[in-house]
Amino acid sequence: MAVWKDRTSEMNDASAAPDALVGAGVEFAVDGDRRPTTAPLQQVLAAGADEVSADLAGRLRTTADWRTDYAPLLAELTGACAGDPAAAVAMARAGVDRARAELVWTDPAGERPLTALTETDWDVEAPGTEVITGRGEPETELVVPYRGERLRGAALHARLEAWTAAGIVEPSFAAAVGAVIDNPRWLALPGRTIAMVGAGGEMSPLAPLTRWGADVLAVDLPQARVQAHIRDLAEEGAGRVRLPRAGVGRGAGATGLDVTAQTARTAAWLTGELGDAEPVFGMYAYADRGAHVRISAATDLIIERLRARHPSTTLAYLQTPTDAFLVPPEIVEAGHRAWSGRGPLRLLQPPLRLAGRGRLFVPSYRDVHPDGTAVADILVPQQGPSYAVAKRLQRWRGVLAEADGATVSFNVAPASWTRSVTRNKVLAAAYRGARHFGVEIFDADTARVLMAAALVHDVMRGPVTRTHPEELFSDQAAHGGLWRGAYEPKTALGFAAVLGITRL
Repeated sequence: MAVWKDRTSEMNDASAAPDALVGAGVEFAVDGDRRPTTAPLQQVLAAGADEVSADLAGRLRTTADWRTDYAPLLAELTGACAGDPAAAVAMARAGVDRARAELVWTDPAGERPLTALTETDWDVEAPGTEVITGRGEPETELVVPYRGERLRGAALHARLEAWTAAGIVEPSFAAAVGAVIDNPRWLALPGRTIAMVGAGGEMSPLAPLTRWGADVLAVDLPQARVQAHIRDLAEEGAGRVRLPRAGVGRGAGATGLDVTAQTARTAAWLTGELGDAEPVFGMYAYADRGAHVRISAATDLIIERLRARHPSTTLAYLQTPTDAFLVPPEIVEAGHRAWSGRGPLRLLQPPLRLAGRGRLFVPSYRDVHPDGTAVADILVPQQGPSYAVAKRLQRWRGVLAEADGATVSFNVAPASWTRSVTRNKVLAAAYRGARHFGVEIFDADTARVLMAAALVHDVMRGPVTRTHPEELFSDQAAHGGLWRGAYEPKTALGFAAVLGITRL
């Protein structure tokens, strides 16, 4: 899986990186000899909060323990727009604008805020292109690997119904994937070109889309391992995959682009390759710490340029289930029913709640808004504020694009057995114990195909009109059961880890 690292030191030492990394891109502003992230992240969230609550905005700006407090404050921000669709859009616009003011554009001439960019900054030479045409025959039906089986047709419909009945996926997700089963000609996304940032990522839809015969522009880091993985998938598939290729210098012939360090070159390459195609732009890159915010901001700039040239551009993201979401009344009611009907573990809960000073096994959705909605707060503080803000910037762009009439695919994906999970012993233990709380953890291969199918559905369906912008995330969610459980997930994860460690 490709992971964007902080490349500031490499960019400042021309001998440390091939020519493929030289360019102009996005950074946090210099303060002395550092590029701090805390204050800018606080300002971004506070700017969004200014649209709904001066008190919340003040607490976001002045909290003394940012790494601990950011999670409950962000959950509060999520719920602050309940019942007010206009506030959700205003919050998104203010947050994105503030991110543009806080982050800077770096090039050999120095740095300046992203708000100061001019057309000249984007006037750069695009890389060359390597084209790979897959050797395989396109798959002509949706097939999902699941627990040793390959589900298709009626069997896959039945599995979707079973997941829906168990509260693992929302009914709208089952309906979306079901529509793809029934319309297999959609799989290749005819007439579309899919540009992917983070194409080599573990949850990227590159593998299924190439098997289905799609046309893909694949952007990922100029690292040999990452690029070899993309080539393997492209050659095994049945579609066309194009890669950006450096043409001069030490990196000549190498493929790949670092979007945070080569933002303008990435935009130039994508714009040139798209031509008159109807584009889909997908963001699938993960990054460490502040680099995740940088890549979210960089791709946001690219999106703005693509949409100016191709107003019909569809935006596509995958949303993590470990965030805070405004969920509709039917999900809230399901959580309350689950609390009333919880099983044998309820006998252990009173002493455990007492020992945990009331912080364990807290009932879900205690605070319900007047419109019946509530916040599913699954933000895990250990993920870090940079990760949370990066995902929020992506969410805000999705809200703004959909409000502008664009097609946006922004589906919540289930927790999955990815490589990053299996390397974390505590998280892996919690995943093993999650089944005791009605949560299903998916194999990455299963989740990847399902989420690619949901993307196909969204692209072929086209734009939709929603009652509230936050429905972009609650609709078609495959949350694995986290939203419809009896407990606030964070209050049960520790006990789930204990059960997982003991293999119960």
